[in-house]
Amino acid sequence: MSDIETYPYEAMFLFPPAAGANLQAAVDHINGILNRANAEIISFRKWDERRLAYEIKGNKRGIYFLVYFRAASDKLAGIERDCNLSEQLLRSMVTRADHVTPEQMEAAEGRTELADEIKLREQEEQQAAPAVRVSDGSEADDESAPAPASATSDAD
Repeated sequence: MSDIETYPYEAMFLFPPAAGANLQAAVDHINGILNRANAEIISFRKWDERRLAYEIKGNKRGIYFLVYFRAASDKLAGIERDCNLSEQLLRSMVTRADHVTPEQMEAAEGRTELADEIKLREQEEQQAAPAVRVSDGSEADDESAPAPASATSDAD
């Protein structure tokens, strides 16, 4: 039966705060789940980073992504299965988005802002990476540079 209806869906994906170190990996993970279901992504954005109401798998904070997509109704079970089996996701929720107009879905688009944030975080990480802490708390300029002599001497 090739006459399966497609519907718009709204999905919220919750990642642990550690995903903030590599937002691109979180984005790729969500895209992979939806691509396996042949879903057409309407809008995708990082919704928020916030404190959770209760601890989930040892995490008190989380990063939320909001995605509107269109998919065949028979693919929804596969999407939910992939989300439940994912070790990267803390939680996910997928609902039909009949209550949301196409204009509202498109207005929720945030891929450009998300790409800018990913690029900014990568630049900040690269700027912070050359400074390496040595045992006395001072910073060395390069990983290959030897530790200062004061780091190896006994302090009072």
